[in-house]
Amino acid sequence: MKKKKSFTIRDIAENAGVSPATVSLVLNGKGEISGETRTRVLEAVSRLNYVPRVAKTGNGTTGPGETIRFLKISKHGGTVNRDHSVFVSDYIDGMSSEASRRNYTLEVASFEGQPVSAVAESLAGAPVRGVIALGTELSAVDIHMIQGMGLPTVFIDTFYDVVEANFVDMNNEDAVFKVLSHFKQSGFSRIGFVASPTETMNFRLRREAYVKNMQRLNLKVQPDDILSVESTYEGAYRDTRELLKSGHNLAECYFCTNDIIAYGFIRALKESGVRIPEDVSVIGFDNLPQSATMEPMLTTVDVSKRKIGNVAVSILDDLINAADKQPAVKVLVGADLVVRQSDSVLSSRKKKRPQLEDAGE
Repeated sequence: MKKKKSFTIRDIAENAGVSPATVSLVLNGKGEISGETRTRVLEAVSRLNYVPRVAKTGNGTTGPGETIRFLKISKHGGTVNRDHSVFVSDYIDGMSSEASRRNYTLEVASFEGQPVSAVAESLAGAPVRGVIALGTELSAVDIHMIQGMGLPTVFIDTFYDVVEANFVDMNNEDAVFKVLSHFKQSGFSRIGFVASPTETMNFRLRREAYVKNMQRLNLKVQPDDILSVESTYEGAYRDTRELLKSGHNLAECYFCTNDIIAYGFIRALKESGVRIPEDVSVIGFDNLPQSATMEPMLTTVDVSKRKIGNVAVSILDDLINAADKQPAVKVLVGADLVVRQSDSVLSSRKKKRPQLEDAGE
């Protein structure tokens, strides 16, 4: 069997176009590093499946050289893909800094398109003290399978109320309420939702939160205002163009399940002559770096992925060092609405929208 190449900090630096010292600062959560540089380094870490050897300091209970493993699982690739690499890198950044503080070595293992049984089997006899698993595309059955390996385990980017497991996720209910409240305060009553058929728990929770909070705010849910598009940028763009070609009557504003979907949605609208936000307001979810540089800049929900990574390592450390079996811990991290240019107040609009341009080829 061919041995996997072991990458070094110098390899990461060359791949990211920065100095080895900069890579070291990013991996250890130190120094004044720009967001753009940090993102480049973490994307390189993810691409090369680099195993950060985090420095050991302090006098915690963890022994020297002990390892925790992050399982980056892309089961079907609908959401864990190149479009979302920055999102995952932020999780790694948060885990890396907290692992350093708690004297662990953080190991990153990527699984793309492999059955979850293979992921679970990779843990058999693995020299690791605990596991943090990216649960974005995992079902409840998958979670039970990974837990069945008997290692202390925390799942991030997913949340199941009735599954006995440890979860750290964003508070989708709170986040969606903030989006819909913002739209209502801006004078809108016909608020649409751009969903995706891709099966992830967070997508499902956001759709449920949309319906529940529309009712809570005394707003009517109109079935035609719930759109369904693919979760990739190109897929969202293509599906939106098809909707526009069919003469779909647009709502006043839309909340998109995530930023990637919002990017494709906005591109299709703009190409069809719909002005953002003069004709239709759009809000996304994730606050990816591109959201602050696109035209118009995207109003979006920001959840600290680094905080989620920090908390996951903290919970895992408690599990590793606990003398007795611990009850499941389920943590939801709050969100903030970052207001930019893609939404407006209703009173600032002209009464009549322009005719949609031909959305054909």
